[in-house]
Amino acid sequence: MYISLSDRKPVDKNKATRPTRTATTRVSSVVIALGIVSMFTDISTESVSAILPLYITGVIGLSTVAYGVIDGLYQGISAVVRIAGGYAADRADQPKWVAFFGYGVSALARVGLLFASGFAALSAVIAVDRLGKGVRTAPRDALITASSEPDNLARSFGVHRMLDTIGAAIGPLLAFAILFFIPDGYSTIFVVSLAFAILGVLLLGIVVPNKRPRAERATAHSTPRARFRWRDLNDRRLRRLLLAAGLLGLVTVGDGFIYLVLQSKSGFAAEYFPLLYVGTNVAFLALAIPLGRLADRFGRARIFILGHIALLAAYVCAALPAAGWQLTVACLVLLGTFYAATDGILAALASQATSIDTLASGIAAAQTSVAAARLLASVGFGLLWYSIGRDSAMTVVAVALAVLIPVTAVILGGLIRAGKPT
Repeated sequence: MYISLSDRKPVDKNKATRPTRTATTRVSSVVIALGIVSMFTDISTESVSAILPLYITGVIGLSTVAYGVIDGLYQGISAVVRIAGGYAADRADQPKWVAFFGYGVSALARVGLLFASGFAALSAVIAVDRLGKGVRTAPRDALITASSEPDNLARSFGVHRMLDTIGAAIGPLLAFAILFFIPDGYSTIFVVSLAFAILGVLLLGIVVPNKRPRAERATAHSTPRARFRWRDLNDRRLRRLLLAAGLLGLVTVGDGFIYLVLQSKSGFAAEYFPLLYVGTNVAFLALAIPLGRLADRFGRARIFILGHIALLAAYVCAALPAAGWQLTVACLVLLGTFYAATDGILAALASQATSIDTLASGIAAAQTSVAAARLLASVGFGLLWYSIGRDSAMTVVAVALAVLIPVTAVILGGLIRAGKPT
């Protein structure tokens, strides 16, 4: 079932008319439903992540090194189980229920936030939450791929990420409102987060239909259902994508660090800190569909590289000695552009380089390379900040990213030259 974003007019055969060109713009209702699930889940997640840097360094009183470790867990611990989640979805041909399990684990972790108050406890809760994310992401993206038309894939991911990002914008706004009226209302934020997480899990279980990609393909072609085989992942394009995405992930600093840099330079009140997340997510929201359409038309690998150029520009904004709201806004817009040009498009690129039999595993492999690299990036940047200072640390990662962008463009050369995906 599909939701049509542009109506196709019937042709009157009795009238001589010029041939018209009709664009493929249909987005599956499954994609819409999954987007709404992600919207509620992101309200839950982002209401917490928006206050986490200040909560850890200000309320609990931990150092930037400790925050770097926790942010590394937040960014990368999901890498431990992403391949397992993708494998389970492919092996059982049940991506919905594997995703459901992952969403459920994350919802349970929200209960732990109500009681965690030290480094070890908070690290454990964050780890469980991100493990749930690791299990669910690839099966969910496999559902999106299986429910979408091939020529429209990046746009479908753009629509999903747009809905996802609406939640990512609402979550920090909720956190801001709660802290504005209740200055020490961190526990209230955790309760609200739990409520939205449960709502997302229930919506997935009740509303989203189950799809079985391998069984549906076998039925459509009247052939036996293919078996899952690891060697089907041995595609040269996928290997190059994993290498390029992993290298770029090593110099992708967590947003929380960038926001701490902006806050320390501008000196605005702590209760306004969650609004930085809102700014990035609004830019992401505005650009997710346009950049998805652009990627489908001109090449997904090209837009993926351009997204990292936007990230480099954001680093430069954060590293500049100047301060002011204009620079802060520019940095947030550039970060939003980066996510819009890379998040869903990475999954679309991975799906190009694998078969339907290993779809979730191929997407999981790409996401694992990024998540593992970002774990190292967050821990490393926390140590770098502690060792050489805020501005010098930002300069180092900006230079490293500037070097790696052309290197990864060469690695992805075949995908870039291919232009529009087929």
